[in-house]
Amino acid sequence: MDLTEGPVRSSQPPVRQRRPFLQVLFRCANLYARVYRNAAGDAYEARCPKCGRQARFRVGEGGTDARVFEVNCG
Repeated sequence: MDLTEGPVRSSQPPVRQRRPFLQVLFRCANLYARVYRNAAGDAYEARCPKCGRQARFRVGEGGTDARVFEVNCG
């Protein structure tokens, strides 16, 4: 077998890294939203689709492992 013919192709699909997210329930809209980290990676920032209220969840030491939150807005 001649190994100079080019790269060997794998039948496995490429591994994708998962982006961390929170699940946020906006009560006035009765709607769940998936919220991803901001570009700086220091917070999750969300906005209610009905009333526009903003919610910010900071990332850092001493925080919580919870992934689902509820925002009472409107």
